[in-house]
Order: sequence, then structure tokens, then C-alpha cells
Amino acid sequence: MVFTLHRYIFRELFKVFFLSSLALTVILCLGSIIGPVQEYGVGPVQVIHLIGYFLPIVLTFVLPIAALFSASLVYGRFASDNELDACRASGISMMSLLQPGITLTLIVAMANLVLSFHVMPAFVQRADRSLKADAKQIIFRNIQRKGFYRSDKGKYLIRADKVDVKNNLLSGVIIAENRDAKTERIIAADTAKIHFTPHRHYNEIQITALNTFQMMGTDQGGFSAQLLTLSKEFGSLTGDDIKFKKAGEIKDIAENPMLFYPVQKIARQAYAQLIVELLAEDINSKTKGSLDNLYSMKCGDKAISFAATKCTPLEDKRVELAGEVIVIDSAREPARVYRCAKALIYIEGDEFAHTLTMEIYNAKWKSPEGVEMLDRRPFVYGLLVPDSIVSKMETVIEKKDFQIERDVMQIIKPASTQKLIGQPKTNLSDLQNNLDLLVEKTIIKIKAETHSRLVFGLGCLPMILIGIGLGIQLKGGHLLSAFGASSIPAALLLVAIMMGKNIAKNPGSSVQSGILMMWAGLAILVVMLLIIYRKLTKN
Repeated sequence: MVFTLHRYIFRELFKVFFLSSLALTVILCLGSIIGPVQEYGVGPVQVIHLIGYFLPIVLTFVLPIAALFSASLVYGRFASDNELDACRASGISMMSLLQPGITLTLIVAMANLVLSFHVMPAFVQRADRSLKADAKQIIFRNIQRKGFYRSDKGKYLIRADKVDVKNNLLSGVIIAENRDAKTERIIAADTAKIHFTPHRHYNEIQITALNTFQMMGTDQGGFSAQLLTLSKEFGSLTGDDIKFKKAGEIKDIAENPMLFYPVQKIARQAYAQLIVELLAEDINSKTKGSLDNLYSMKCGDKAISFAATKCTPLEDKRVELAGEVIVIDSAREPARVYRCAKALIYIEGDEFAHTLTMEIYNAKWKSPEGVEMLDRRPFVYGLLVPDSIVSKMETVIEKKDFQIERDVMQIIKPASTQKLIGQPKTNLSDLQNNLDLLVEKTIIKIKAETHSRLVFGLGCLPMILIGIGLGIQLKGGHLLSAFGASSIPAALLLVAIMMGKNIAKNPGSSVQSGILMMWAGLAILVVMLLIIYRKLTKN
């Protein structure tokens, strides 16, 4: 008899739980994909995929709400129809009648913990990979619909009059590169071919433009070029955040923050900036500001030599050669001797690859016939950082054991500036300070995120049981009154979790205070649960 009764109650619970979960999931799934559809212009097939990828995120919140609704509704109806009184009069204990509800509560709590720690992050990462794999369609669709594509928080903007998706071609192209809300460079081209290379954390887009005209700011004028190749990095489309990391990934990041891409990105910039400053020091020490003392760098199996009366490290991984500049490009056939007033050496692409590009401005050179020629903007690609600088960077590590993900943090920490003759001359100190601050914030986010997931998962237990208790106690009112009343403790738990996370992330407060706030919210629910069931057992 008891088994039949349990099956009856659980069937009613599951029926309401399933239908309410289905309704809430459909509504929230459709709401969750509106943002990606509007921002990225995804197609119908991608929308279906995104709904599947975002389903675990929605279920993390839907399951507790649906369980709370079904528990309060079913037990409230069970009590209001006097079925509860009949069972008690037959000698069936209250705890026995609560077993179906407790079973549902345990299932939902375990499902929530598994979803939040493992399933949800995995599906978010799959959604990110899916969007990156479809980067070509997303970019081209945006250009077709809007006439342009804006990426990386507005850093790059690509406009085109015509799109040929089949051949990856754009016609009538304008590419704007922005920095600090100002346009730093504008490139106009007749046609441009785009090649997509997806990486783990970002997409690399290589643009080969034909018949280009480039403007480098108001004070630098413009120049034309027959062929121009650009390589740009477009970040993660769904973002890279601790809240989308699995339990194992969170543990690994806590042990080694370099595994977290935002930390790695700043570390790469600081690493490249340190190379640039060391290179500028090395150039100054060997040339001494004289054109007679040439500095050599390898370029494949050949080399180039150059000198300048002034050499200065700049921000954004660049070294500026100014004053009188001479460049002997032996990598060309025949070799050219350029003379100009300005040249830049910078790291482009992977900051850990140790390859540089030299860009020469308004270079004059003599042809083999003795005719003086003018080249507006010649480039020298594939320059290698001298071995002396690389070894100087890695003095704290055995070179044979050097690993980027493990040892770069030691090289670029503030103490590493002792490798420089003087203090950092550009934004290296800012990058180092920002890196230390980001690492600290990442560790705090890891603690806050871990505890918030635990509190919310475990909080499903008292939250749903309170719904059962209030459903029985408020049997004389409307069936939904118990659900409304039990939503108050649930809201209290969510407020405690959000407040705790904000307090933990606040630089002016202790992370332990925020964590304590989260667990205090759970403790309040447990106290309310004990009070409600004490009254039930008395009655």
C-alpha cells in the first residue's frame, strides 16, 4: 500500500515537474539565443545548435524552480483534498509521505551540481567552438546584412560593397583599425581575400588586399601598395570567463593562471614588450647612435643590418628607429640600401614566436643603374630576435626545460626588469601590474564561483523541502499561494549568492566575507526548514 502511495505521489510530482520544466526551458532557451542572433547574425541551423548548447545553462536554473513549483503544488493539493489527513489516519507517518518529494529533491540537487560543475561549462565551450568554426559565415552574413562587421569591442571594422562567400572574396573594401576610440589606420582596397584559421581561444583572420591605399593617422599621410597582407586576431565570440569553466579546469587555473586565456593574453603582451625593450637596449648599446655601427638580425638564412641615430622602445610591442636611419636589406635580390627618417620594428602575430617585422617609411634607395628610387613603405618580414636576448629572457629557467605555459610568469614578473639596464620605459610596468591584478582577481573569481555553485546546488534541498512544507501548511488557500510563499526563501538564497559574489570580487573587501555571505543564506534556509517541519510534526 505504501509503495502504491509513493508511486502515486511521485507520478503527480513528475508530471507537473516535467511539464513546468518543458515550458520554462522553451521560454528561456528562446530568450538566451536572442543576443547571439542579433550580435553575430547566426543562421537558422546555427540557432538550432545554439539552443542545444545553451540547454544545460537553462536547465541549471529551470530544474530547481520547476521542482519547487511541482512540490508545493502537488503536496498542497494533496493536503487540501484531505488525502494527507486520510493517510495519517491510516497510520502512515509524515516522513513516509515526504519520501517522493525528498527523492525528487535529491535528484534535482545532484543534477544541478553535475550541470553547474561539468555539463554546462562543456556545452558553453562547444557553443564557442561552433561559433568560431562558423566565423566565416558570421562575418560574411553581417557584411551582407549590415554592410560592415565590427569585432573585438570595435577594434576592427570591415566594410565591403560586395561579398563572394564561395571564394572568400570582398570587393570595395574599407578596413578601419581603432584604438582608444580613435581611428589609427584606414585601408581601402579594390578586393580582399579572407582566410580563417581557428585557434583554441580566438580566430586568426588573414586578409590579403589588392590595390590598396593606406592612411596612418592625420599626421602621417597615406600611401599606395599593390599587395597588403594583414593578420588579425578576433577574440572568443562567447567570451572566456571563469563561470564557464569545468571543475577540473578551475582547479588547473588555480594552480597555473597561465592556462586562463585572459591572463595568458596580458602575459603574452608583457613578454613581447620586455623583448622589445631588451632589443632597443641592445641596439642602442651596439650602435651608440652612430650610422657607422650596424646592428645585424637574421632573416631566414640571410640577414639585414641597420643603424639609427635614435632608437626608442614604444608601446604595443614596437621599436622606433628615428633621426637618420640606414637599412641594408640583404634578404632581397639584389640587396638594397635604404635611407630614411623613420622605421619601426615590431612583433606581429604570436608574441612567443620570436619573429619581428620591420616597416620602413619613405625609404630612398639606388637601383643598380644608379637611379634614386622612393619606396613609400617597404617591409622586411621574418626577422629573428637575437639569441642573446632570448637567452637573457630565459636566465631564470633551464633552457631545455622551458615551457611557455609554466615559466613565462617568472620571466615577466616585476623583478624581471633587472634584466633591463634601467627601468621600463613604456607600458611594461603597467602590463606587469595589470597581470598581477588580473591573476589576483582570477583566484578570487575561482573561489567565489566554486562556492556559489556549491551553495546553489546544495540550496536546492532546503528550498524544495520548504515548498513541500508550505504547500501542506497553506492547504486552505489558493494552490499557487504555497509556491508564491516558497519563492521568497528561494529569492533570499539567490540574493545571498549574488551579494556574496559581489562582495568577494570587491577589491575593498575580503573574499572570505563574500563566501560567508553565500553560506549564511543557505544556513537561513536550513533554519526556516527546521521551523516549518517542527510545526508540521507537532500538528
